[in-house]
Amino acid sequence: MSDEYFMEIALGLAEEAGDEGEIPVGAVVVCRNRIIAKARNQTEQLNDVTAHAELMAITAAAQYLGGKYLTDCTMYVTLEPCVMCAGALFWAQLGRLVIGASDPKRGYSRLESPVLHPKTRLETGILAEETQLLLAKFFKRLRT
Repeated sequence: MSDEYFMEIALGLAEEAGDEGEIPVGAVVVCRNRIIAKARNQTEQLNDVTAHAELMAITAAAQYLGGKYLTDCTMYVTLEPCVMCAGALFWAQLGRLVIGASDPKRGYSRLESPVLHPKTRLETGILAEETQLLLAKFFKRLRT
């Protein structure tokens, strides 16, 4: 299965989040070509500023694997992780991160020093246009 296939699933989760009033971000964790965790933003629903899709997916994947390290896993996330989520991905020692759209305002890459684990492989821009369109529609709805 391709990066686009798994990112489509993450995008579907992001759409669900947006439909429920959450910032539309979805994340999928894959290990050996099998989905082991899926999550979407739930900060509003849970009244928890840490309930980002990435953190929820890390927790679910670690529980599935029975360990805290995700070295053999790939996370597909629709929007570039914030610093908090990138830090958690560092500690989880994620093997590979695939990002849809960049986040120039709140994404981790705006920092000068690296935040991801040095062994984490990075791929960006997978379904970026679709993700950006979803985010634009969501924020336009909020403003009207």
